[in-house]
Amino acid sequence: MSNLLSGRERDRESGGDDRQSAHESHGEDAEVIAAPVCDVAPAAIDPEALTPHATFAVRRFRQAGWQQASDELAEEVPVALEFNGISHVVMLATPADIEDFALGFALSEGILNDRRECYGVDLTATPLGITAHLDVSSRAFAGLKERRRNLTGRTGCGLCGTESLDQVLRALPAAGQPLRVSHAALAAAHAGLARHQPLNGVTGAVHGAAWCSPQGDILCLREDVGRHNALDKLIGALARDGQAFDSGFVLMTSRASVEIVQKAAQVGIPMVAAVSAATALAVRTAQAAGVALVGFVRGEQCVIYTGGAALDDSV
Repeated sequence: MSNLLSGRERDRESGGDDRQSAHESHGEDAEVIAAPVCDVAPAAIDPEALTPHATFAVRRFRQAGWQQASDELAEEVPVALEFNGISHVVMLATPADIEDFALGFALSEGILNDRRECYGVDLTATPLGITAHLDVSSRAFAGLKERRRNLTGRTGCGLCGTESLDQVLRALPAAGQPLRVSHAALAAAHAGLARHQPLNGVTGAVHGAAWCSPQGDILCLREDVGRHNALDKLIGALARDGQAFDSGFVLMTSRASVEIVQKAAQVGIPMVAAVSAATALAVRTAQAAGVALVGFVRGEQCVIYTGGAALDDSV
């Protein structure tokens, strides 16, 4: 290290005079090249007309020709979550079920230990986005301040700006009793997804998180442009309805990433199923937390990664 530093010092000392003389030789003729900047900002959000999707004129190529048409596009707006007046995180989310999203995020991130620690959620909308104001218990607020996190999230981001590595693989509650689910139940849940995804049916651009009974009936589903947001909305909806998190399983219309497993384990959901694959870290996390993890749930097929004992051998 000392040799490297001394080499850098020599480079600075030898190059300094050259740079200075070059600068002086150019004098007033020196040209500063600035990077191009786009000065056209997106249109401001209309807080009085927030809808989950918007209509745009498009040109579509079909049947060997171009056509003028209209298309429905999923909306994504900045959503700020404030706890007792202190801003904590800004996410990009679909402007629907925001109260569910706020409560679900607080629960799945371990900010709240119980829904009763949230005394209320108020929403305000401005041309910049939506703010959810959560009134939480003093215990939860003190713990939040201790964590000293200031996040900036994106729809495809799972870690959401976590400040240090030791916050990524956080300790999770121990799982309870495994949920017994049959292969037929998984197939039934997958078959019912499309009927419960009206926004995706219109836009084709959002994820869904479905709450399913052990028999495969879809009891609740939330949609969002972000898969983690969809799960948070589902968790919030279940909490607001007083549902027991260990009484069913989650079916995601996305891959099973580590953050999905973490959020499920944090609130006590015993099984996560997904229509796509799981990541290696998600499997390791599910193993450690005791969460059953199933991927590629598509029709009659599925792949069991962890918790195979929770699935009945019957078909």
